[in-house]
Amino acid sequence: MILQLISAFIGTVAFSVLFNVRKKYFLYCGITGTSGWFVYLMVYDFTSGKMIANFFAAIMVMFLSRTFAVSKQCPLTVFLIPGIFPLVPGAGIYYTAYEITQSQFDKVLMNGMDTIQTAVVIALAISIIITLPPVIFRFTGKLLKWL
Repeated sequence: MILQLISAFIGTVAFSVLFNVRKKYFLYCGITGTSGWFVYLMVYDFTSGKMIANFFAAIMVMFLSRTFAVSKQCPLTVFLIPGIFPLVPGAGIYYTAYEITQSQFDKVLMNGMDTIQTAVVIALAISIIITLPPVIFRFTGKLLKWL
């Protein structure tokens, strides 16, 4: 599990470099992605449900992204896009496209539906957190000012 968390941190920071995030925000992006992956692993171990785990992990990523955005006074997307990177169903997208080229439509349907469900669950979690009042994030941002 430690190796997975380290990989999530490195992957998130690497994606931050590709996304042209300022160097002073790399740590916060890494914390966001790693926290999301940690929640995913914990919820998945507890429930064995990928969709539930993705939902709560995306809630964590979005909550931290909004908190860091308020705390550091920068756009939310600086933390959200790199932070959500470990949760994106990239393998599902790849296998769906591959199976289309191989004309294995039964597998396309199975992998494609799983991938779409994961993407919808992530979008739903983001939508829920974005509707929360900003005062919550001002308060948590003040708590994290020392970070």
